[in-house]
Amino acid sequence: MQIAIINGPNLNLLGKREPKVYGSETFEDYFESLKVKFPHIQFSYFQSNIEGELIGKIQEFGFSYSGIILNAGAYTHTSIGIGDAVKAVTAPVIEVHISNTFSRESFRHQSYISGNAKGVILGFGLKSYELAIQSLI
Repeated sequence: MQIAIINGPNLNLLGKREPKVYGSETFEDYFESLKVKFPHIQFSYFQSNIEGELIGKIQEFGFSYSGIILNAGAYTHTSIGIGDAVKAVTAPVIEVHISNTFSRESFRHQSYISGNAKGVILGFGLKSYELAIQSLI
């Protein structure tokens, strides 16, 4: 089983950025723990602050992988293009957010991804990614 994890803007700052909201662990450290916890899964990981690069990776993984876990960050609320890419691919996409976006600013309540995703997991910190993996298994 192959699962791609794609993270959007500012998620490269995990461990440094607003630790009260996002925690103090870097995603790279967390990703290593996922590989140990799920040794039977072949993971790919990609992070970018650039919308078009995220769309490119969704398209690259979206026809050959067993699933995609996507945290598009702020692009969740602004990018019709990312939503369209999720709709276009055949791999199931799980939309993930570390924080509960509904407990934050009102503009974060809109998602251009959710309607095209298999499911949405939010508000469980980095554990949201693990829950997404379990849903794809």
